[in-house]
Amino acid sequence: AVSPRGTVFAGSLADGRVYALQDRNGDGNAEQRYIIAEGLNHPNGVAFRDGHLYVAEVHRLLRYDDIEAHLATPPTPKVLYSAWPDALHHGFRYLRFGPDGKLYTGIGAPCNVCDPAPPFAALTRLDADGKNFEIIARGIRNTVGFDWHPTTGALFFTDNGRDHLGDDQPDEELNQWTKLGAHYGYPYCHGGTLADPEFGRGKECKNFTAPIWRFPAHMAPLGVKFYQGEQFPHDYRGQLFVALHGSWNRSQPQGYKVVALRFEKGLPISEQDFVSGWLTPSRHVRGRPVDFAELPDGSLLISDDHTGVIHRVYYATRAYANSASTQTTASP
Repeated sequence: AVSPRGTVFAGSLADGRVYALQDRNGDGNAEQRYIIAEGLNHPNGVAFRDGHLYVAEVHRLLRYDDIEAHLATPPTPKVLYSAWPDALHHGFRYLRFGPDGKLYTGIGAPCNVCDPAPPFAALTRLDADGKNFEIIARGIRNTVGFDWHPTTGALFFTDNGRDHLGDDQPDEELNQWTKLGAHYGYPYCHGGTLADPEFGRGKECKNFTAPIWRFPAHMAPLGVKFYQGEQFPHDYRGQLFVALHGSWNRSQPQGYKVVALRFEKGLPISEQDFVSGWLTPSRHVRGRPVDFAELPDGSLLISDDHTGVIHRVYYATRAYANSASTQTTASP
């Protein structure tokens, strides 16, 4: 998450820490790092609003008030909500503010494939003060990335498909939220067309909300971001960046890259690679993209949980790019 002043906040998993990063001289590298919190329960999700930092642990939502005035001596956080399930399997919360001012997060299924009771396998939201928790969609195995279309306001979210059905099925999903109570198929139907061999008996995939876009199996789409900055060429405005984290259980690995989906009339129409090279021809993994944020200057940040860094992508003329080295914003 990025504040209007450009402070970058980053969560972590087992490390248990939340970081704040600042690039005070504007050279594209964060020379100042603060530890906002440590010893937390997989504080993956962070969001920033009205001067406050919101942090999602597995089981609860925290708020650090007026955080930029206290980076070196962070305040004791306020516990806003503490009733999320504490299951670690798919338990890492992605956290974003929606246009309605509510905080959105997913609650993944506590398994590879099962039929869990609510609030598991759902997309949820609550007020910024932690009140009025509600489930807005079900049948979602594990969403850890969503964003709102800058023109239509529609909510798009990724979903990771189940494992152990072979190298090439089921498809991974990008979905569009349509209405309260919408059901996206899990665990009965995967990728919009594939009935689950165990839970799909007697079910028809046409009765569930189908994906708006599909990715090949096991690519693990995570964070998404509609680009709204001015630093990239105009054609990138409104495109959706998607972090394909990469396969862990496929005989031939795939993913490990960022793609851009081009939208027209509010829907995706094509896909192209944006950043690749994190998986070498010899299958050496050099990085795994997770999520995005935009800096105030319009450059794009990409978090990478394999190397533990945040990359900065910016647009430059060919002459400048040939003389500039690849920049890494921070290495927690």
